[in-house]
Amino acid sequence: MELFWYGILYSFLGFLLEVAFAHVTGARKKDRKCFLLLPLCPVYGLGAVGILLLPPAVQGSVPLLFLGSAAVASLAEYGMGWFYERCWGVSFWNYRALPGNVKGRVCLPFSLCWGALGVVLVRWVQPWMAQAAAMLPGVLLPPAAALLAADFLCSGLLLRQTRSTDSLRWYRQGE
Repeated sequence: MELFWYGILYSFLGFLLEVAFAHVTGARKKDRKCFLLLPLCPVYGLGAVGILLLPPAVQGSVPLLFLGSAAVASLAEYGMGWFYERCWGVSFWNYRALPGNVKGRVCLPFSLCWGALGVVLVRWVQPWMAQAAAMLPGVLLPPAAALLAADFLCSGLLLRQTRSTDSLRWYRQGE
């Protein structure tokens, strides 16, 4: 149950990070979510949970945590990129123009960013997230899981049909 909530919470934080990144870089596409309704970027949740599952010896050493976080988050990013392309027929990111990229799904500059974010996550953010997750009553798990599953399925069907991430934007956004 704890890992489920961490996945949701970090997916939401990832969404906020993506929106901030789009704003700071002046990206054309401001909408950065990966679901139709929920403001979530699941690659962040998956990466964060993977980082939290690193052994205590790795989490206890900043250099090992940095390297482990970079590896785990890059693996999550590659896997989710593959899933989006193969199963839903879309790509939410493309790193082909960046150095050290692997099939445009991961690249060295962002892997280094994930390493740094992993250190921040474990050292400073996770204590707060653990408290937040502990406050969520168990009775919320089934409806939250059902909502997530329904949005995941609807989003997947819509993306497979339209082959465009723009189809997830159902509201007007000032651009």
